[in-house]
Amino acid sequence: MRVVNEFVKEEIRISIFSWNNKYLIKFEFGPMEQTFKVPEMDVLDENDLKIFVEGDFFDAVQTRFKEMGENFQKQLENL
Repeated sequence: MRVVNEFVKEEIRISIFSWNNKYLIKFEFGPMEQTFKVPEMDVLDENDLKIFVEGDFFDAVQTRFKEMGENFQKQLENL
């Protein structure tokens, strides 16, 4: 597995890996993570992967983390 890029944006750690003819785009926030797999054949240049860390897609990732956090907290309260 090759690390393509790693950085933090708005408290979300973003790691991009190249592995098994795919790019793995991993978003981490607290105890939660979301990973998306993109076939390398669909990407002409690694810089094209920036579309996954901005705009509507990134906004949806943030919203999903909020929902995941709320669900996780409710479940912890039920222990």
